[in-house]
Amino acid sequence: MSPELSPEQIEQALQGISVPPQPQILVDLQMEQYQPDPDLATIARLVSQDPGLSGSLLKIINSPHYGLSNRITSIKRAVNLLGGRSVINLINAQSIKGQMSDETIVTLNRFWDTAQDVANACATLAKRLGSQAVDEAYALGLFHDCGVPLMLKRFPDYMAVLELAYAQAKPGTRVVDTENQRFNTNHAVVGYYTARSWRLPGHVCDAIANHHNALAVFSDESSKQAPLKNLLSILKMAEHIGASYRVIGNQAVDHEWQAVAPLVLDYVGLSEYDFDNLAETVRELGARGE
Repeated sequence: MSPELSPEQIEQALQGISVPPQPQILVDLQMEQYQPDPDLATIARLVSQDPGLSGSLLKIINSPHYGLSNRITSIKRAVNLLGGRSVINLINAQSIKGQMSDETIVTLNRFWDTAQDVANACATLAKRLGSQAVDEAYALGLFHDCGVPLMLKRFPDYMAVLELAYAQAKPGTRVVDTENQRFNTNHAVVGYYTARSWRLPGHVCDAIANHHNALAVFSDESSKQAPLKNLLSILKMAEHIGASYRVIGNQAVDHEWQAVAPLVLDYVGLSEYDFDNLAETVRELGARGE
């Protein structure tokens, strides 16, 4: 069993980039921690729904303190390795750091909603397509937009610019191009460095960096892009199924998917008909909470 981390050690480990946790998740977790016998499985399920908490937890478990031979992306495994008291200390530390205005919470609900939906869709797609990297696919779905709340914190008009970016994401223009023109950076770059600070595996960080560069990635026919394509193909399908273009981008049409869909579907070996059926299955499973 791993040694329990003190609140002081948790605070030291969490120095640096921090994505605010979802208030309702914190409430549910705090209710669970006050139970006579807190259930680790329930805690893991709740933590895995929140990008900020999950990222902080993985940052700690992947640190030299624990000496794991390979960096992990499984939230359930991380919770089990850390133990209940250390996870509760982490939750309490994040609760203090994550206080936000009501207006910010309302705005970020769009981010939290799509993060959970896309993560669940990624995991289901990975299983259905026979991928061996289900945990990594889920992590990518959960973390791919983790730069959004950080951009919003820095630029008050960020969400309006992001909506414009999605509206302009037609052939020849990427979502991140509009952000770059306005801010000289974008949420994919910020997300990449956030994921790096959380000590996520390098190929997951690369997928976050390139998740709005999929057209160029899939247009490159070299085999060296295979690990990136494997993750990105699942993510781009999951984003479309989870309607990120509508929830985050406030658009009626998924311009990005229209541009990259033929290449992605060809890569995974699905026809449009097959994908439509798979997408409907994923939505049904999500609606039933499976």
